Amino acid sequence: SLGKDVLLEIDWQGARQIKEQMPDCQTLFILPPSREALSKRLHGRGQDDEETIVRRMRDAISEMSHYAEYDYLIINDEFESAVEELRTIVLASRLRTHVQSIRHKGLIANLIVT
Repeated sequence: SLGKDVLLEIDWQGARQIKEQMPDCQTLFILPPSREALSKRLHGRGQDDEETIVRRMRDAISEMSHYAEYDYLIINDEFESAVEELRTIVLASRLRTHVQSIRHKGLIANLIVT
């Protein structure tokens, strides 16, 4: 619905399905700055045993290979910078012509009426 920003955390298959159903939706992929950083983050959680972490790393590498299918790419090196980049993408999406045309339909009609 117009005026609502929806953020879904889904895998590449889910993103592909959403894009097929809603071609105008904007997709974004977040990559870690390195494999080492990803491994460190997974270990730092302290939630999983080594076997689980190895499996999650393998799955993440497979998932990351699909980054080019997305409209935007953020490298999550510094959290605050990544959040700011996400905000920028959301704000830019709100300014797309088809969104603004609907939002400001009356104003635009008044401006271009002859």
